[in-house]
Amino acid sequence: MGMDTGALVDRFGRTATDLRVSLTDRCNLRCSYCMPAEGLDWLPTDDVLTDDEVVRLVRIAVEQLGVREVRFTGGEPLVRRGLVDIVRRTTALRPRPETSLTTNALGLQRTAAALAEAGLDRVNVSLDTIRRDDFLTITRRDRLDDVIAGLAAAKEAGLGPVKVNAVLLRGINDAHAPELLRWCIEQGYELRFIEQMPLDAQHGWSRTEMITADEIFATLEREFVLTPAEEPRGSAPAELFAVDGGPATVGVIASVTRPFCGDCDRVRLTADGQVRNCLFAREESDLRGALRAGASDEELADRWRVAMLGKRPGHGIDDVSFLQPSRPMSAIGG
Repeated sequence: MGMDTGALVDRFGRTATDLRVSLTDRCNLRCSYCMPAEGLDWLPTDDVLTDDEVVRLVRIAVEQLGVREVRFTGGEPLVRRGLVDIVRRTTALRPRPETSLTTNALGLQRTAAALAEAGLDRVNVSLDTIRRDDFLTITRRDRLDDVIAGLAAAKEAGLGPVKVNAVLLRGINDAHAPELLRWCIEQGYELRFIEQMPLDAQHGWSRTEMITADEIFATLEREFVLTPAEEPRGSAPAELFAVDGGPATVGVIASVTRPFCGDCDRVRLTADGQVRNCLFAREESDLRGALRAGASDEELADRWRVAMLGKRPGHGIDDVSFLQPSRPMSAIGG
């Protein structure tokens, strides 16, 4: 018994058109707000979807479920060997989805041109500081030069607008937000600050330690005049502000203190083939099992639609009953 063909609609009238696909839970950095220094127990290889399985699920999402944007995430998607081929096969789908990559940019210098040639539209690069010592403190790796080279390569390859995502950590890089913004504007990158989310493997997140959007604004406004940007935000998570009258902008993504759940248009596929309808969900729906048991495209599409019906109205981080998901960000996909 198939459901009516249709989009990924939840019980609150939201439609998911933006698919985040995690290609691996592995990463070559060890950012303190994400995982411990020694890393994590990675998913067994057999649990991770093959390139063909990833592309099949993305194709079903695009052809049958109305997905219009596909963003590849991780872990670190550049460590996935088949990435360029997966991108090429995704951009060959019709209707062609907008295709992007969230990355730490290690190795992007080598792969930016190939990704652009495969049809990738743009990249979002995670970078919290342009100070070498702070980069080492946060990521536990001395790789800042590689990230800067990767950003430049992405811009050169036409993967723009190149966006930079930064998390501010109290007592480490929080005072340097204006410096990072000034650098991004000089380089032609679009910077967005993101409130630290409760998705670290160690469950060390605390609201009192988190730098809030209000604090981010206060820090920036010591050195810049910020005015709300004109265009309507829609379902975009970033609130955009013109810097010193523009044209440069800065975004703030206040997932915790100013949630935008009511406008959410996202759905996630983990590297091991589970649907998550919210980054902070504590439940997942298995597509891999059905896929490997021989389910048809139609059956997989129906399972995906059913998974959306469990989506909650909001993530509830503000609620005392909020429980951090058992899987960390690296396993879920950002």
